[in-house]
Amino acid sequence: MQKTRKHLELLAPAKNADYGIEAINHGADAVYIGGPAFGARAKAPNTVQDIARLVQHAHKFHAEVFVALNTIFHDNELEGVRQLVHQLYDSGVDALIVQDMGLLELDLPPIQLHASTQTDIRTVEKAQFLDQVGFSQIVLARELDIATVRKIADATTANLEYFIHGALCVAFSGQCFISHAHTGRSANRGECSQECRLPYTLEDQKGRIIGKDKHYLSMKDNDQSANLRALIAAGVSSFKIEGRYKDLPYVKNATAHYRQLLDEILEEMPQYAKSSAGHATYTFTPQPEKTFNRSATDYFANGRQADIGAFDTPKFSGETLGTVRKVGKDFIDVATDIALHNGDGVCFFDVHKELVGLRVNTVQALDKYTYRLFPNEMPADIRNNTQLYRNRDHAFMRLLEKDSATRKIALDVVFYETKDGFALTLNDEQGFSATAQYDAEKQLANDTQKAEASLRENLAKLGNTDFVA
Repeated sequence: MQKTRKHLELLAPAKNADYGIEAINHGADAVYIGGPAFGARAKAPNTVQDIARLVQHAHKFHAEVFVALNTIFHDNELEGVRQLVHQLYDSGVDALIVQDMGLLELDLPPIQLHASTQTDIRTVEKAQFLDQVGFSQIVLARELDIATVRKIADATTANLEYFIHGALCVAFSGQCFISHAHTGRSANRGECSQECRLPYTLEDQKGRIIGKDKHYLSMKDNDQSANLRALIAAGVSSFKIEGRYKDLPYVKNATAHYRQLLDEILEEMPQYAKSSAGHATYTFTPQPEKTFNRSATDYFANGRQADIGAFDTPKFSGETLGTVRKVGKDFIDVATDIALHNGDGVCFFDVHKELVGLRVNTVQALDKYTYRLFPNEMPADIRNNTQLYRNRDHAFMRLLEKDSATRKIALDVVFYETKDGFALTLNDEQGFSATAQYDAEKQLANDTQKAEASLRENLAKLGNTDFVA
């Protein structure tokens, strides 16, 4: 199928092939993954063999696999890059996500090329250039507002990809050199040292300290849940979740969340279509606030705004619980209307404004709005009226740690009589069809109603296949 802007694609991250398979099972139309080298996440490499395994699973649902080769290459690496591209193409990979334009000069197989966010696509002119030289999909800079996205869509024909969830960089992707300057590790070589998540002291021009040990370069996390319709109207067709370093519960939760939102939109807007086949069902209710985030912002999608920083901590503090009512020798009483569970993780900011976490061994409900927590270790400086947060909902995480989704392709099963016997035709939701015929003598059933009911029941038994009748 040739994708157009009318085919909406949910694009999920894959740290490895198993994560990618779960992303597909939870509703992703495509996944992106790193290869054995040359990816912007150097600590998430994958063998060509593992990627081929992911491709095989994805293609069963007409989903796609994109491989990130989005570092800047040294000259002596180009032959290795060329060989790897051919290996990936032979494995069935659908597209490469690239930054280095030198790759265009190599002897490449006929594989789709996507322009990485590392190419820093902020202007109509750059998007037009990448469109004209043959990129089929363009990953727009996270900093773009919806009005600029619309201008780029009007001036190009390539599919437009936009980050809708996950981490935000404080600098333009591909143009940030703070990691290399401080540590010698270059983000453009896949080795970002995350200097933007460190604490800094801020001084004015006279050297006076106006802020001490705050995370002034740390951004909140991206969440475009409320802007999906506007992004579609602006011309975006690929909706990307950040997170090739994130854990599996994050991938499952975020993918399921946006799958449900996009499915609602597809129901309302029949002029658009899903870019893969199959429907996912879940054992949990997606709640993106329960897996890793630094609290949410829609960044500059609707224009620049002030409250975009996670200056207190770059860590996951979680959902707000309530305040401490009493501190005992081995317990903490908290006032909250949120149900707590044994094994939950909670945290608070201590007197030094550092985030302190603890695991709750046992929970007692004292009344409807008060819980007594017995942590594995009592913190030294927690006080009454301290604000508590939950950064691990044990019951929710247990659901995600098990098999939590099933994806099936809907089939229309038609059994009918032919001149010489019978035929069975299967039509899937994307219009693919197969027919099998069987020559046989015909004999009228003694009980036609019972025979028809039996046929319907047995034809619907598709077992452990990827289909549902």
